[in-house]
Amino acid sequence: MMGLFQDLVAIQREIYLAFADRIREFAETGDWALLAAYLPMGVLFGAVHTLTPGHSKVVLATYLTGSTAGVPRGMAVSLVLSFVHVGISVVIALLSLPLVSVALGSVGRAPLLEDISRGLLGVIGLWMLWQGFRGTGHAHGQSMAAGFAAGLIPCPLTLFVMTFAISRGVPEAGVAFAAVMMIGVALVLGTVALAVVLFRQQLFRLLAMRPRAVDIVTRAIQIIAGLILVAVALNAIRG
Repeated sequence: MMGLFQDLVAIQREIYLAFADRIREFAETGDWALLAAYLPMGVLFGAVHTLTPGHSKVVLATYLTGSTAGVPRGMAVSLVLSFVHVGISVVIALLSLPLVSVALGSVGRAPLLEDISRGLLGVIGLWMLWQGFRGTGHAHGQSMAAGFAAGLIPCPLTLFVMTFAISRGVPEAGVAFAAVMMIGVALVLGTVALAVVLFRQQLFRLLAMRPRAVDIVTRAIQIIAGLILVAVALNAIRG
């Protein structure tokens, strides 16, 4: 497992260094063709980066396991998470002067946004607990809120790329790379969402002849998922 992680980090490093060279060339020439030819690698970069620890994969899987979301809504949640995760990094970089002293505590991290993210997830966890004990369903708005809250933690590598591009006077190059990188992030998170939703649906199909069992299992999963999200929030507060 450690070897796989090291391989993923090495792939990211090679792509990042190669793209840094393209940014330098673009800053000197202004030739979009040079940049565009390498942009597809950003999709691979985003996918490989998302396979490493973090990026709210566990939070996404936990929430969807305890939800009643079908495949379309599960995929929508993963897309919201991907967009916010990458997009918030772009916004922070572009507005770095007013935001950096408030949100960023160290390179590649945003403690304030992380606290907000975990706090919102804690609230959603409490809501899931309440629903589990009452036996009520999930609201659609809550699903989107969960994706938004989980995505509030910025993507550190997007921040690095954006900062590098801005330092070369070509922020548009960083934005272009972030856009294609988001596709790779979405592919991985979408796969996680799809797998979790299909597994949950298959489990309930097996229990379809026992409606009482389905109700018990559904409520138990909601309660467990809610407890996990609350625990994540409390752990962040203690940290």
